[in-house]
Amino acid sequence: MQSISQRLNALRAKISEFEQRYGREAGSVSLLAVSKTKPASAVHEAWLGGQRAFGENYLQDALTKIHDPSLAGLDLEWHFIGPLQSNKTHSVASHFNWLHSLDRLKIAQRLNDQRPPALPPLQICLQIKLRAEAGKSGIDADQAPALADAVAALPNLRLRGLMTLPPTCDRLELQRKPFRELRQLFEHLRQGGHDLDTLSMGMTADMEAAIAEGATILRIGTAIFGPRT
Repeated sequence: MQSISQRLNALRAKISEFEQRYGREAGSVSLLAVSKTKPASAVHEAWLGGQRAFGENYLQDALTKIHDPSLAGLDLEWHFIGPLQSNKTHSVASHFNWLHSLDRLKIAQRLNDQRPPALPPLQICLQIKLRAEAGKSGIDADQAPALADAVAALPNLRLRGLMTLPPTCDRLELQRKPFRELRQLFEHLRQGGHDLDTLSMGMTADMEAAIAEGATILRIGTAIFGPRT
């Protein structure tokens, strides 16, 4: 069985291969290791393998790791990537570097007000729902400009870009379509004056399609840590 470090090295090689295949600049795609449900020991092993950014969906599980003595003092960057409820904004504002799943102005205002003054602005991606799916978080694309304008005006947040989580599909061309739509929305917002630089899209099963369409952050869990239990 491969170690986490070996999986990371293989994944980085694959990302580099796809960057070259699709004419992307070398190193333009960064890796977010999705460590949800995994123990602090797995995060530490990934850190030893050179990984610094980690994504979490479940707040209490994430806080347990963030405060774990074995990770104290390490240069870790924590990204919250799951749906965020109003009663949990304070913990995200206080303990995370990024939020990828913003979909309401109310949440943005609470995060802005609760961000500790000693910390830099919380880095924000708007979660975009490109298909009508029951229970799926995110805003429709036509709502993005207004939310982007509102978030950009909040001093303790920094709007970086967009995130999406498309339906599962195993055909490359079909995988590329929603990512292309997100990139087009991203460019539309940039043309409207927003200084965006981040497309958070693509996971283990569709990272080639995401890289082909301009992803700057891949959210990868299984290919690094193995299947979730």
